[in-house]
Amino acid sequence: QVQLVESGGGSVQAGGSLRLSCAASGLTHKSSCMGWFRQVPGNEREGVAAIYTGGSSTWYADSVKGRFTISQDNAKYLAYLQMNSLKPEDTATYYCAAAPLFWCGGSWNRPRAFPYWGQGTQVTVSS
Repeated sequence: QVQLVESGGGSVQAGGSLRLSCAASGLTHKSSCMGWFRQVPGNEREGVAAIYTGGSSTWYADSVKGRFTISQDNAKYLAYLQMNSLKPEDTATYYCAAAPLFWCGGSWNRPRAFPYWGQGTQVTVSS
């Protein structure tokens, strides 16, 4: 059974930084798509970034390009989201997601492409 646990959320002022971590257990394949999504109550879950762990290709939402960086420690089944220059509109619950043996490609930001999800971690950015 795959389990994902996020950590690193919190409250920060605009312009600040946070790093989210996602620890994956039960993943037996090192070639997976790992994604970060976020959701604000009343809105659909939005793809933020994704990484293909078999080759480190990455994808980003236009709204976070140049500010967020997704990375991995494949040996430890960890994924990270470094968030810099945070804005109040980045406030959301952030979720880690995994899709084993899946090339992210054009589906990287589609929640239905990911069978495994973490419980979410809150990020609050104040102005």
